[in-house]
Amino acid sequence: MASTGEIYVTNIIKIEESTYQNSQCDNVFSDESDIVEHFRNHTDDLPLQYIQCDRTFSHNSYLLSQFTEQNGEKLHECSQCEKTFSRNSDLIKHVRTHTGEKPYKCDQCGKAFSRNDELRVHKRTHTREKPYQCSHCDKSFSVNSSLRSHMRTHTGEKQYECSQCEKSFTRNTHLMTHMRIHTGEKPYKCNQCEKVFSAKRSLIRHMMAHNGEKPYRCSQCNEGFSANSSLIKHNRIHTGEKPYQCSHCDKTFSGHSNLTNHLRTHTGEKPYKCSQCDKTFSGHFNLKCHLRTHTGEKPYQCNQCGKSFSQNIHLISHLRTHTGDKPFQCSQCVKSFSHYSNFISHQRTHSGEKPYQCNQCDKAFAQSGEVKRHMRTHTGEKPYLCIQCGKTFSLNSHLTTHQRTHTLERPYKCSNCGKDFSQNGALKRHMKTHTGEKPFVCIQCSKAFSRNSHLTIHLRTHTGKTPFQTNQLDKNLS
Repeated sequence: MASTGEIYVTNIIKIEESTYQNSQCDNVFSDESDIVEHFRNHTDDLPLQYIQCDRTFSHNSYLLSQFTEQNGEKLHECSQCEKTFSRNSDLIKHVRTHTGEKPYKCDQCGKAFSRNDELRVHKRTHTREKPYQCSHCDKSFSVNSSLRSHMRTHTGEKQYECSQCEKSFTRNTHLMTHMRIHTGEKPYKCNQCEKVFSAKRSLIRHMMAHNGEKPYRCSQCNEGFSANSSLIKHNRIHTGEKPYQCSHCDKTFSGHSNLTNHLRTHTGEKPYKCSQCDKTFSGHFNLKCHLRTHTGEKPYQCNQCGKSFSQNIHLISHLRTHTGDKPFQCSQCVKSFSHYSNFISHQRTHSGEKPYQCNQCDKAFAQSGEVKRHMRTHTGEKPYLCIQCGKTFSLNSHLTTHQRTHTLERPYKCSNCGKDFSQNGALKRHMKTHTGEKPFVCIQCSKAFSRNSHLTIHLRTHTGKTPFQTNQLDKNLS
């Protein structure tokens, strides 16, 4: 049996649980280590070979590990969690998850690890070594598991499936993160503001908001971002790329999340519900913005005038009042706008499009906000309340203007004479006294006026409606 100088551990039969028999000599063993010792007694200290896989071992422990692996046995048990292992070395590594011991330290940055293989992989972040290369696209990775995960982007394989909604993922870590949508679990907590997150990467991005760190910078406009994914999405503003297409209406989007939210306009799905007023939203970002109407939170502050806003997009728009920047230009009349929404609304003055219709009187509007405001003429609703005098208004802009009667604020200043006004419209009308502009023309006599209200009064001279003396008024107006 040992003519080649090796012990062949073979002819071992598992009779029942924890009972093994050598079919050649009929010896029965209750423990795998007894099997190894049994063969040792016959062959002194020759090396051992396990016949099922032809591997040769110089030590009992190595042969025993192989034997237990082949037979599904696990001999080494953790005293803290009762998890079992076939090799003692695996148990030792596992125990460190309980003790927190990290004996393997990087000599370049001092970071410590519980396992030597983890240190070896970490060192590649310093050397930039990426030994695992994709055969499809030449992309390379520092860890073999990352390559395997990447390969699924080529094969389309998504082997990790959610048991609750059947959504599938290429990585188990992505599935675990996804499961927190169902469980509501948010294990990652900010140590500065106690905000919690379901994903570690979300916490990392959030921490950058505290630090003001924006390591990802656009090469074209130098704008900085806390996440690389945000930079990639931003770059599409410059390139015009919109790789995500709606299968229902062929509309395209620069971001996948934008497409996901858009698809809900077709399905009507609004999965995000406000816990305070039960209002529902199609996108999580929309819910987050809405919640600030309850909390009053305005986290985005202008560094020039100190004014704060509930949404970053409102801050960006506001900053243009300081810079005078009007990046949105109409191709038909060359008029430019500081706000994209105003630009879109303006384009409808050329096309005549009025997509928003009142369901009570069929009146149509170019903007969604206009139809909402119009609806209040039917309902009589005045949701905007002045906290100083109790007066209510149907429009927020009317409340803002009214509040200036209390604060005496006049934020709109004439650049020619320094006169200031409480309303932007009043400033625009005043500017015409400097420019001499009279855009309102009478279609009957071609007389022109700087204000529409003056034209309205003048028209009464033609219709015969004279509720007050207009001759003297016309003299003043002209």
